[in-house]
Amino acid sequence: MSIDHATETEKATAAASGANATQRFTSDKAHGATTPPERVSALARQVLAGVHQTIRDNAVTYEEYNALKAWLINVGQTGEWPLFLDVWVEHVVEEVASESREGSKGTIEGPYYVPDAPELGSAAILPIRDDESGTPLLFKGQVRDVAGNALPHAVIEIWHADSDGYYSQFAPGIPEWNLRGTVTTDDQGQYWIHTMKPAPYQIPTDGACGNLITAAGWHPWRPAHLHLKVAADGFQQITTQLYFPGDEHNDDDVANAVKPELILDPQDVDGGQEVTYDFVLDKS
Repeated sequence: MSIDHATETEKATAAASGANATQRFTSDKAHGATTPPERVSALARQVLAGVHQTIRDNAVTYEEYNALKAWLINVGQTGEWPLFLDVWVEHVVEEVASESREGSKGTIEGPYYVPDAPELGSAAILPIRDDESGTPLLFKGQVRDVAGNALPHAVIEIWHADSDGYYSQFAPGIPEWNLRGTVTTDDQGQYWIHTMKPAPYQIPTDGACGNLITAAGWHPWRPAHLHLKVAADGFQQITTQLYFPGDEHNDDDVANAVKPELILDPQDVDGGQEVTYDFVLDKS
């Protein structure tokens, strides 16, 4: 479904990004539940037991309990549940889901994925604004199976923030498919993607998640990264993020999503940077 876009003069806010993320999740992923009641019961009871034990272990007061209630209500009112869960919970879900998979490492999807980005072929230029800021980046490589065979016509979805840390379709004033695209590998499984190198950014701090960060004395920074989904018929899809060396927050990413295998090795070229990264897929 489409999302109404704001004008250039409007300011991006946590509430707006959170509401758009919630709307997108509801339309794309919140389908009918298939989890058996006994599984729901077991998981819910264990989560609640953990909460109960935390209260006992820390002698939580009514003042602290009421502050928690107020904060949880605020998370819902600002639409920041996708942001909260994807920043502080998803990395463990991904770890469990991929622990037996061979091939390239994955990591969290995050709250800002949008399906059906424009198809751009195997030699792609991501949509950008005429005045898009940042360093030009050529991101290229090959998709193979675990035995080393090339996977022709594999599908790579790529998206990332702009140099201000905002994502198209989740912040105002950005063209719909800016810095988003779908790439299909050639007959040798190769791809070339021209884009702009993203910058580190803070997760939204003007809403409920920002209040938690401030109250806990944490920082809100994510290192610069590319988001990707890589898929081929008969193989397990990889959802991942790729990071750049030297970023001060590679070691303390607020979302705990960085893995050593996901650090790129870009090379300086005239007018920009170039990086090669191969994806290895495991059979379904």
